[in-house]
Amino acid sequence: MPAEPANRNIARWRARSTKFGLTTRGATRQDFRMFRKALKWLLRIVAVLLIAAAIFLVNLIWFRPWSLNLFYEKVFAQVLFEEPELLSSLGLVEQFGITSHNGKLGDESPAHQQHEFDRWKQNLADLRAYSLDRQTPSQRLSTHILDWFLDREIEGEKYQWHNYPVNQLFGVQNEFPSFMANTHRLLAPRDCEYYLQRLNAVSTKFDQLLESLRVRQQKQIVPPRFVVEKVLKEMNDFVAQPAAENILASSFKTRVATIKELTDAQRADFQTRVEAAVTNQVYPAYQKLIDYFNSLLPKTTTDDGVWKLPDGDAFYAYALRKSTTTTLKPEEVHDLGLREVTRIETEMRAILDANKFAGRPIGEAMDALGKDPRFLFSNDDKGRTEALAEYTRLITQATERSKQLFLTVPKAKIEVRRVPEFKEATAPGAYYQGAALDGTRPGVFYANLRDMNEVAKWSMPTLAYHEGVPGHHWQISTAQELKGLPQFRKLIPFTAYQEGWALYTEWLAKEAGWYEGDPFGDLGRLQAELFRAVRLVVDTGIHAKRWPREQAITYMRGKTGMGEKEVTAEIERYIVNPGQACAYKVGMLKLQELRTRAQTELGPKFDQREFHDVVLKNGALPLEILEEQVTAYIQHTKR
Repeated sequence: MPAEPANRNIARWRARSTKFGLTTRGATRQDFRMFRKALKWLLRIVAVLLIAAAIFLVNLIWFRPWSLNLFYEKVFAQVLFEEPELLSSLGLVEQFGITSHNGKLGDESPAHQQHEFDRWKQNLADLRAYSLDRQTPSQRLSTHILDWFLDREIEGEKYQWHNYPVNQLFGVQNEFPSFMANTHRLLAPRDCEYYLQRLNAVSTKFDQLLESLRVRQQKQIVPPRFVVEKVLKEMNDFVAQPAAENILASSFKTRVATIKELTDAQRADFQTRVEAAVTNQVYPAYQKLIDYFNSLLPKTTTDDGVWKLPDGDAFYAYALRKSTTTTLKPEEVHDLGLREVTRIETEMRAILDANKFAGRPIGEAMDALGKDPRFLFSNDDKGRTEALAEYTRLITQATERSKQLFLTVPKAKIEVRRVPEFKEATAPGAYYQGAALDGTRPGVFYANLRDMNEVAKWSMPTLAYHEGVPGHHWQISTAQELKGLPQFRKLIPFTAYQEGWALYTEWLAKEAGWYEGDPFGDLGRLQAELFRAVRLVVDTGIHAKRWPREQAITYMRGKTGMGEKEVTAEIERYIVNPGQACAYKVGMLKLQELRTRAQTELGPKFDQREFHDVVLKNGALPLEILEEQVTAYIQHTKR
């Protein structure tokens, strides 16, 4: 009987209406026909909306989105969701309940590497398909920046194997433990499970890495001998530790104690599983890498520069272009370095002559000051604690002072920590790690305290300003907190801009009077600037002029008076990261040039706080594009 189901449904509807305080009195079959008709239309509308949403998502994911703003976010999301470690570092999506990436590691395979280049090419083609005439000024700037970035990445495809992914500085093998100990979040029980998943994924990651290393070896791209020797020692020391003492287990034990949802028994269980994973998964993966490098060692040479690689000279020119975001050639960068060294030495000479070092060579005088007990902490844990406290004091003071120099004050906090001991022997003197975007992790200034005889008190202010405030922490946090810009604009790395800014702030501190009454602190600033100028000379010397490592070390020691261990670590850094060290001074000089031009052209209208906003509130930029923005600011302010 066809009417029976309808009658049954009507009865049910009436019962539900009565339950919720409604009445069906007076309702007719006509009413219910109208209700069913309205419901049918509603379902059709929902279906249309679902289809539209599906089409939108398909278009967004697999094709060029209709909206340019959505395209910007698509490019950003594609990178992030294919790089789980980067996504964890940013802390961008956990606030929305997206956490599964925290149990995964990045893909190191050659196939994934090629996939990235194919994606960049498609992204650039899609970007250029949007009409510039229909874009807002903000969109045109975003398009300009993204086009520049993608073009440089694609240009580097022919050099994609010209690097050393396992190295003594920031190699896959030492970045992984550091990432797990300092970046992988441990805030809830599920984060402990993710931690274990990542430990168990190391074998796959290192197998992919080995595959890519063999491709490089086939192409005659092999690290210098000292790199292989250093990473072998590092990895052998790493696996020689009992699992419970390894940083992967010891750091987990310290951090898991803060998770309140866990009982002591659960913590103990997790700790046992972590130590087992270190023994059964992590150590065997490292041993494979050790075996490979042991077999590679006899095939290495003492040639250090990338000139030795296939098409090495062209690769170095590209590396300089990408790092400095200028068209300066290696010879031009080398000559610029020599001129800057001479200028800075003249300023240092004046301070030394006025402070009882008249007539003594600069390098010799700085070496003596670096050993002067007045300026040293004790070379023990007490001295290390005191140094961390002093860095913290300097950054706290600089934060207050910076409020007079800037219109925009970032909200992100900063902490000072020691470089993890397992990597401090080959790590630089200091480095900065940005804060998580969701505020769960502050920015961190890592100070290398391997040898307190390397940490002269007069050098500390400049390092605190550079790595912390108003240097890297201030600039990166300001960019991350910008509103109304595509995400890539807040995070895209341009070394010359970022490092140039940090070096510019060292000089800015001098201009603001922060070194008044502290001639040795000012001398430390100049030594740091000289150090960056010397970098221009030694980087180009190694990679373009074929200097051996020993010649570069001798030159830097003689000019800066820095300790042998510190200088050796620096020179070895430039060897495995060609061109990057040149970005600092080139970026600083461009910022000073743009500031001087703005002051000259604007006269009394010049306000350094407004100038700093122009520089900082567009995020990181290639220097060529930064110059365009400052030119526009000058023209607008003149009106």
